[in-house]
Amino acid sequence: MSLASERNDIELDEKIKEQHRIDSLNLLLYMMLLITTVLTVWMFKHRRMRYMHETGLALVFGLVVGALIRYTSVPSAISHVEVKAVSHPTYNGTLPPDYLWYHMKRKLENRTYAYRLTGEVEDLTGNQFAQQATFDPEIFFNIILPPIIFNAGYSLKRKFFFRNLGSILCFAFIGTTISAFVIGGVQYTFGLLFTYKPSLLDCLYFGALISATDPVTILAIFNDLHVDVNLYALVFGESVLNDAVAIVLVTAIENYAKLYATAADGFEAIAFLKAIGLFFYVFCSSFLLGSVMGCATALLTKFTHIRDFPLLESSLFLLMSYSSFLIAEAADLTGIVAVLFCGICQAHYTYNNLSDEARVRTKDFFELINFLTENFIFSYIGVSLFTFPKHQWDFAFIGCAFVSFSKT
Repeated sequence: MSLASERNDIELDEKIKEQHRIDSLNLLLYMMLLITTVLTVWMFKHRRMRYMHETGLALVFGLVVGALIRYTSVPSAISHVEVKAVSHPTYNGTLPPDYLWYHMKRKLENRTYAYRLTGEVEDLTGNQFAQQATFDPEIFFNIILPPIIFNAGYSLKRKFFFRNLGSILCFAFIGTTISAFVIGGVQYTFGLLFTYKPSLLDCLYFGALISATDPVTILAIFNDLHVDVNLYALVFGESVLNDAVAIVLVTAIENYAKLYATAADGFEAIAFLKAIGLFFYVFCSSFLLGSVMGCATALLTKFTHIRDFPLLESSLFLLMSYSSFLIAEAADLTGIVAVLFCGICQAHYTYNNLSDEARVRTKDFFELINFLTENFIFSYIGVSLFTFPKHQWDFAFIGCAFVSFSKT
C-alpha cells in the first residue's frame, strides 16, 4: 500500500471519527435536556408548583436549545459532489435510489463507497450539527414510541377501565372519528375562503392528527385532586385508545388515496367503503395480534417454571411485548394498536402470573422508560421547531386550525 493510500485512509478514519463525535454531541444535548427537565420537575414538586406539566417544561427547554443551535452555532463545512443521474436498466428516474455508489479512482487501486438516501437536501452548506439534531424517524417509531404506548396499557387501572369499557370505546372510536371529520371539514371549508386552498385529504390528515389529544396535564390535576375514579378512567382510557384510532384513521385515508388517486378533487363511494373496510381490518387484526401475544406470555409464565428466575422472566416479558409491535409492523398492520392491547392483556393476565420481583421490576422499568421517552419526545419537538429544514408557516391555516378545533 502506497503512502498516499495510507494518508487517505487516515483522513477517512478522521472523518468517521468526527461524525461519531457529532452524533455523541447530539445525544449529549438531549441527555442534558432531560437532566434539566428532571431537576426542574423536582424543584416544582418540592415547591408545590403545579401550573406546568413536565412535558411542557421539556418542550420549552427544547425550544430554547433549538434556537441556540439555529442562530448561534458556527456553520460547519459539508463536503458534497453534484451528480447527475444517467440511464440505468433498473432505475426509471421517478424516485431517488436507495444507495449511490461512488467510485474513486486512485493510482494503484479503486474503491467504491455507498451513500444511503437520507432525504431531500435543503441547505448544502448549512450547520451540520443542526442537521444531525434531527433524529431518524425509524428510531422514533420503532424504539421510542412503543414503550410509551405499552406503558399506557400496562398501567391501566383494570377494574375501572373494564367497568367503563363501553363508554371509553364510544368516546375513542366514535368521538375521535367524528372529531377528525368535523375538524377536517371545517378546515377545508375555511381553507377555500383563503389563499392556501388545501385538498380535502390533507385536511382529513390534519383532523385525524389533531383529534388524538393527550390530556397529560388534566390527568395530573385529576391525580392531585383525587377525582372520581370512574371519571379518571374515562378520560385516561379515551386518551389511551384515541392515539390508536387516529393512527388507523390516517392509514384508512392513505388507503383511500391509493384506491382513488383523484380523491382530492371529488368523492368515490367504492373507494371510501374499501377504506372503511381496511380500517376495521387493520384495527381488528392488530388488536387480535396484540391480545394473542399478551395471552401467550400469560400462558408461558403460568405453565412453566420460568418464574423461578425473575431476570429471565422479566426479559421474556419485555421481548414478547416488543415482538407484538414488530410483528404487526412487518405484517403491514399497526404496531401501536398491537402493543397497546398487548399491554392491556399483560396487565390483566400476565401480571398475576409473575413473581413478586418481576412485578416490581417490570412496573418500575416501563414507568421509567415512559417518563424518559415522553420527555425526550417533547424536547425533540422543541429543538426541531428551529432545526427542521422544511417548516412552512401559513398563518391563515393556523388561524383556521384554532377555529376548527374550537368547533369540536
